[in-house]
Amino acid sequence: MSNEIALTTLPTGSMDAYISAAFQLPMLSAEEEHRLAIRLRDHKDLQAAQTLITSHIRFVVRVARNYSGYGLALPDLIQEGTVGLMKAVKRFNPDMGVRLVSFAVHWIKAEIHEFILKNWRIVKVATTKSQRKLFFNLRSSKKRLGWFSKQEVDDVAQDLGVKPETVLEMESRLSGQDIAFDGPLHDNDDQVTATPAGFLSDMRMEPASLLESSDSESQMKQRLIAAMKGLDERSREILEARWLGEKKSTLHELADRFQVSAERIRQIEKNAMNKLKAQLAT
Repeated sequence: MSNEIALTTLPTGSMDAYISAAFQLPMLSAEEEHRLAIRLRDHKDLQAAQTLITSHIRFVVRVARNYSGYGLALPDLIQEGTVGLMKAVKRFNPDMGVRLVSFAVHWIKAEIHEFILKNWRIVKVATTKSQRKLFFNLRSSKKRLGWFSKQEVDDVAQDLGVKPETVLEMESRLSGQDIAFDGPLHDNDDQVTATPAGFLSDMRMEPASLLESSDSESQMKQRLIAAMKGLDERSREILEARWLGEKKSTLHELADRFQVSAERIRQIEKNAMNKLKAQLAT
């Protein structure tokens, strides 16, 4: 029982301390592992599940370190691998006659693979089964820098059971880099960066767009004029002074002009704006 209590306590906050503590936890014997798995399966014992998980965190760390070359943070890889370990513990059958670590390795790698594919690039580079297989094997298949020769493409395709065209496509995807849509701005006009946005047509000066914009603006002005005419004279003058004049009048200036309080001017303005919104919404 003392071993099981120790196994459930791992420090948080520092990844180095977490990994160090995980490797200091005692390994479970086959008999202990089988007994805990029985308790989890038959009695839904969460303490048994936690002990099974924490005792195998060191294995998750070892697997996650193998994927450090993809440029993703090790703590994230360990976290995703632990999720896979939890799924494996939940599905583990102690009567299968295999150790949990042998059963869990598939689930741990599957979660890490999925995380890498989602986060390695902005655009997902591998979607089909053959593309996923190539993504995680193509780097190790390269024996030199540079592009594959035709013979190398055929050898990789044969080894992995995919089409040569798929090998070439994946090699091209892995060699590319993410490009910003707009790209950086430069003070120097001579320094130009080609970006996807630069290849799009500018529709702002297109005749149909200009006509549509002009027509929409004209209709909006006509509706606003008609709505303004529906207001009483004082409300209309206050809105014109507050919003439509070149020099905007303050509440106190209008209060002096109409011989009322500034609060009353604010109320009139608010009521007039509400009437305008109602008219323009119809």
